[in-house]
Amino acid sequence: MTQSVTSAPAPGAASGANSAASPKRAFWSSRMAFILAATGSAVGLGNVWKFPYITGENGGGAFVLVYLLCIAIVGIPIMMAEVLIGRRGGRSPISSMGILCQRDKLHSNWRWLAGIGVLASFLILSFYSVIGGWALSYVGTAGSGELSGQSSETIGAIFSGLLADPGTLLIWHTLFMALTMLVVARGLRGGLERAVTILMPALFVLLLLLVGYAMTTGHFGQALSFLFQPDFSKLTTEGILVALGHAFFTLSLGMGVMMAYGSYLPKGVSIARTSMLVSVMDTGVALLAGLAIFPLVFANGLEPGAGPGLIFQTLPLAFAQMPFGSLFGTLFFVLLVFAAWTSAISLLEPLVEWLEERRGMNRMISTLGAGIAAWLLGIGSILSLNEWSDFAPLGMFAIFEGKTIFDLLDYLTANILLPLGGLLVAVFVGWFMARQALENELSMGRRSFALWYGVLRYVTPVAVAIVFIYNLV
Repeated sequence: MTQSVTSAPAPGAASGANSAASPKRAFWSSRMAFILAATGSAVGLGNVWKFPYITGENGGGAFVLVYLLCIAIVGIPIMMAEVLIGRRGGRSPISSMGILCQRDKLHSNWRWLAGIGVLASFLILSFYSVIGGWALSYVGTAGSGELSGQSSETIGAIFSGLLADPGTLLIWHTLFMALTMLVVARGLRGGLERAVTILMPALFVLLLLLVGYAMTTGHFGQALSFLFQPDFSKLTTEGILVALGHAFFTLSLGMGVMMAYGSYLPKGVSIARTSMLVSVMDTGVALLAGLAIFPLVFANGLEPGAGPGLIFQTLPLAFAQMPFGSLFGTLFFVLLVFAAWTSAISLLEPLVEWLEERRGMNRMISTLGAGIAAWLLGIGSILSLNEWSDFAPLGMFAIFEGKTIFDLLDYLTANILLPLGGLLVAVFVGWFMARQALENELSMGRRSFALWYGVLRYVTPVAVAIVFIYNLV
């Protein structure tokens, strides 16, 4: 369904229950615009960087199968719940939760559920921009031919040298954050929507080109077997929990992002169908990234479970040894930049939307304020990689012992704030919102709704709670 309304009454206005909401609100121009934006948020470094290496660490095909199951029982139900909250409230995540609490006569403290997500997205953006800067740096490194013919020691030294240089890291961090702010400052239609309608198709084209290149290595069949032939003897309990946690993280859940994007979604668009399509596209990108990466790894006799260094050390070594390696290495890092950029845009949006509503700032000022604050916090992450590498700000607590600023932000968001936020979303929507209101908002068939509702109430909270507790202990 396509709607080309630039501003319209906020969702729910027709019912007379939206008096607290803004009288006019921009909407996505079409269902596909929302799908591309939500997919752009979901598709990020987690797909192109993290998914391949955690798959390699956890044995391949069996891990992928469990991951797909986790997407179905955790990812899709929570995504639908978050989009539902955003559209029904019709404002920023925190304001939408306040409106729903008022409308359904629930305790106002529930609005801080969304506050957890907005805080998480802000903290993630601060260090995500630093990693995005690494990707920007490597576009130039690969394009210049600097990696060609180099040994593993030299390539490792290039990456280590980058991390050890705070000045260079600051330049790339600043450039990446500026690109992110440039898009968000232009608003929904002129910024977010225009960016994703260009970047997402380009990302898919680049990914397919890289998969085509990987097919020429002679090891594509080995990569297919590794990814899609389950060997459950290699799957551990920890691997199952990693799959569950990544299924949650990869869809940008618990960050307030899907609430923010859902607030721009027109009433006639199916939340269920769009959420499932976004999940399928996100998973497809992760699997295609594996098919692009693992043939190169196997062709060069490298280790698929190389950990976080897979992208910035192991793969550059593969590109260094292969025909046209500089060209396809450059394309790969451009792909990585696009993936990081679309996600960073979505991470900045919830806070900017809230500042516009609650502080009366215009779009430009709210973007500058939020973006500069995240940029400043990111400097702490940069310094923790070199000058402050021995500084653990919360090291007096056993759980945070030895964690630098970068490690601390990663741990707090991925292991505490995101699963806690997702768990509370499932509980709030599944146990506190009126069932009839959910049925009206989702407009699903009776059986489909009953399945989603049952999973959200009984299965999803248990699964997320297990991950949450496991990460803490």
